[in-house]
Amino acid sequence: MKKTGFGLSVLRPVRFLMVAITCALLFFSNVVPAFAIESYQSQPEEATTQLLETQRETDKASAKPPLSAEEQIEKTKGGGLNEIQGTADIEKMKRPENSQAATTVEDEVKNLLNKVTGNN
Repeated sequence: MKKTGFGLSVLRPVRFLMVAITCALLFFSNVVPAFAIESYQSQPEEATTQLLETQRETDKASAKPPLSAEEQIEKTKGGGLNEIQGTADIEKMKRPENSQAATTVEDEVKNLLNKVTGNN
């Protein structure tokens, strides 16, 4: 008859190692986000005027009844995103005009499958 107690005592160092790795992983996953504080620090004055203007327009729009479709189309004719925001941050928006070089999800999946299967 074999004793099973000896087999379990062999796993004790492995179990200790697993607990130590788990604790280290938890510690570092909580510490690493704190390093993001040292990244780019924006100035408080940046974009404040733009936000204040957007807020003013929002306050004006909310005080009035909803716009009709024609009024809404007229306000956004200048290439704006909507009647409140206008053209604010339009260069940061992803549109077909500035996304010509972007790859589609379908292309990315095809590339991944080609890499996995070795069909380059």
